[in-house]
Amino acid sequence: MKIEFNNLYTHFVFTTLHRLPLILEANRIRIEKYITGIINNNQCHLYAIYANPDHVHFLVSRSTAIDEQTLATIIEVSSRDFINENKLCVGKFDWQNSASAFSVSKGDVDKVCKYILNQKEHHRKHSYTEEYELFIKHYQQTIDLKNKASKINDKNTIRE
Repeated sequence: MKIEFNNLYTHFVFTTLHRLPLILEANRIRIEKYITGIINNNQCHLYAIYANPDHVHFLVSRSTAIDEQTLATIIEVSSRDFINENKLCVGKFDWQNSASAFSVSKGDVDKVCKYILNQKEHHRKHSYTEEYELFIKHYQQTIDLKNKASKINDKNTIRE
């Protein structure tokens, strides 16, 4: 059955491989614009994006023609290739093998946009590990944090 109307808002978080701070401020906007183009070219709409040195947040409304995993894979492969081909970081760039995708209600879109656009200030106060744990508690309270925490080592990096 064809779906004519939808509200499929997804907050994605991509993390650089080994949480290395590979996204330089000088290239941040160019990378954000490239990811925006990928999203638009897949019949989705970007509401907000911010590329931190070691992770990227973005909120999209998805077309019913594409699921989260497919969209994430397209963005992952295309942006990785773009960053490497254009030498936008020192060495080889790659994302971790997994990303996070959280559903967002229409009523929370403005709040999530403000959160994403305030990333620079947010990370002056909170580490990535703190942020990640808060996301899990807020979005998926049923996930066993002990399993996730065991993947986090003493340097606040997520093991592959």
